[in-house]
Amino acid sequence: MRKFLSLLFLLCLPALLLASARNIRIATAHTDLILQTSPEGRLYQVYFGERLREAADTAHLQWNAHGGTDPGHYTRGWEVCPGAGNESYFLPALAIPHADGNRSTYLYYKSHEVKAIPGGTETVITLADDRYPVTVKLHYAAYDKEDVIKTWSEISHRERRPVTLWGYASMMLYLTADRYYLTEYHSGWAKEGQPATQQLQYGKKVIDSQLGTMAARLMEPFFELGLNGPARENEGEALLGTLCWTGNFRFTFEIDDEGDLRLIPSINPYASDYRLAPGTTFTTPAFVFSRSADGTGTASRNLHDWARRYQLRDGMGDRMTLLNNWEMTYFDFDQEKLSRVMKDAKDLGVDLFLLDDGWFGNKYPRSNDRAGLGDWEATRAKLPDGLPGLARAAREAGVKLGLWIEPEMVNPKSELFERHPDWAITLPNRKTYYVRNQLVLDLTNPKVQDYVVSVIDRIMEQCPELAYFKWDCNSTFSNVYSHYLGEHQGQLYIDYVRGLYSVLDRVRAKYPQLAMMLCSGGGARCDYGALQYFTEFWCSDDTDPYERLYIQWSLSKFFPAKAMAAHVTAWNGRTSVKFRTDVASMCKLGFDIDLHGMSPDDLAFCRGAVTTYNRLKPVIQGGDQYRLISPYETNHMAVSYVSKDRRTGVLFAYDLHPRFDERLPLVRLRGLDPQARYRVEEINLRPGAQSSLPQNGRTFSGDYLMKVGLAVLTGGEGNSRVVELKAE
Repeated sequence: MRKFLSLLFLLCLPALLLASARNIRIATAHTDLILQTSPEGRLYQVYFGERLREAADTAHLQWNAHGGTDPGHYTRGWEVCPGAGNESYFLPALAIPHADGNRSTYLYYKSHEVKAIPGGTETVITLADDRYPVTVKLHYAAYDKEDVIKTWSEISHRERRPVTLWGYASMMLYLTADRYYLTEYHSGWAKEGQPATQQLQYGKKVIDSQLGTMAARLMEPFFELGLNGPARENEGEALLGTLCWTGNFRFTFEIDDEGDLRLIPSINPYASDYRLAPGTTFTTPAFVFSRSADGTGTASRNLHDWARRYQLRDGMGDRMTLLNNWEMTYFDFDQEKLSRVMKDAKDLGVDLFLLDDGWFGNKYPRSNDRAGLGDWEATRAKLPDGLPGLARAAREAGVKLGLWIEPEMVNPKSELFERHPDWAITLPNRKTYYVRNQLVLDLTNPKVQDYVVSVIDRIMEQCPELAYFKWDCNSTFSNVYSHYLGEHQGQLYIDYVRGLYSVLDRVRAKYPQLAMMLCSGGGARCDYGALQYFTEFWCSDDTDPYERLYIQWSLSKFFPAKAMAAHVTAWNGRTSVKFRTDVASMCKLGFDIDLHGMSPDDLAFCRGAVTTYNRLKPVIQGGDQYRLISPYETNHMAVSYVSKDRRTGVLFAYDLHPRFDERLPLVRLRGLDPQARYRVEEINLRPGAQSSLPQNGRTFSGDYLMKVGLAVLTGGEGNSRVVELKAE
């Protein structure tokens, strides 16, 4: 009888274990992430992939990722938040040396809640250690329509003394495939967004930054994953991911001995052992990702929609075209010259004049990059009427006014540094190293935060109608020491970013209508943590139109067009003004060029291009983007935008450096209504020019345009075409 009961128990064990499990489903329109508790209360991931059609089918999923039911085996599974010092073989999500010296953490499920948020649901799961007063809350915000999941963690404790964190992942995500291919994006000044694809192998692959303020200078804070093959634009399973953090980041990709991939996004723990006081909370930055069964194009459009609706500052609002003075004057200007440039801006038809670097400082006037940073008062020798005089000139010209600032930095040759040398990040006992003749202000210090906010307040008091800031940041961290933090230097890299966010929170709250560009020596800041405060970012200081096409192609994987500022400049003057303008028009259009150096025809073309761009802004900035022909795979590039109602499309086609007599493929459109009929018209033509597009003026079905395509490419170097598609 005893043997019979034992056999019966073993036969029933799988059902008993399944009945004791608790499923937590995080779902979007096409994706399921399903978590489950084990019999002992540990939390495991049991599924991530295409959404299951029947909710009841989630009950068949079991916590043991390897298919067994041995209670002693479950700990080898996919634990959602494994702590350091437990039985896991791999890198932990959380590492807390406790006050008594014990370095282990075991987290058990306590509760969870699901609540509605704009666009979806947020699931909050509470885990706790059974021996120490440590709590971790896992947040999963699932945006149903956009197919995007945003996740972060909150770590807190009530031990008697502070603890020092050295591991604090935003989440841990597990993927299963036969092969995994990672596309990372490396960077540098004037060469942002350079892709590199590799097949991941056993062990760890790490993408990270240790540069502090200019975190994306060498590596970008986003990636693509292709499952079972390299990520492709329109087919195959792919995942796009990015971290919302304007500082040091780290992505760890670890394939285990079973062939499963662990993805761990986090703040980089480099030099950041973080002291957490009892009763306080450490909140990790959000990791945002979208998976698609139809390639990166779908996942990219998901991210664009999510960003416009929920993350990008004024994401559903308009963007201003502008004229910047930098490349026409550099530091050499005065009030009279700027007044003339403002009239030029009005004549061009743009919305705003942007005054760049060189307008401030009196004891140490800003006539080059070696002095003046920190002294944010108009230089009297250049601007005798100050900012109010500039505002008056802008009103008279009929344009809005914008201003360049770099408020996180200071030149040693400045009144601010003379008064507060301890406000700069400098080592107390070593020779100071300067990046671009400047130092980083210590935003961990509340007094420095107040000062930076006061800079904005003073400018806005003098010029309340100011409509735009270009917020620059041109120094990485060096001389890494905070005079404010004292013995707690492990908090510097993290608390700096939090101090920056505190400043930007206050600025956004006080000046909600103020548009701001995020700039950092080009594109060294391009993350959604910062973009909750900025309407757009500067992609690169490289405005050569050929190079910009590669950069804009890469960055468009993760950011919508309205977030990517692109200017027409004199870089690579061998190319036509039309080509340079068409390249900038696929993003958020601006100009940084001497209009008086243009021919009358070029200037007339630019005026017409601005008018056309303003008419089509709702499609370019708010429509669905389709990357059609890659410059990385061909000598051409083509990108289109389609309005949400599919009634209007805009196609941008570029010929870079075609080979002699090469075969030119037709460009097949995407995203159109196959039942609708579209009239094809080439626009952005030079004054007096006639279109040479063979299909110009004709009408085609959306089905034809998507299956056959248009002959928009040419064999000429530096040619470009812009084509409007209008449903009839």
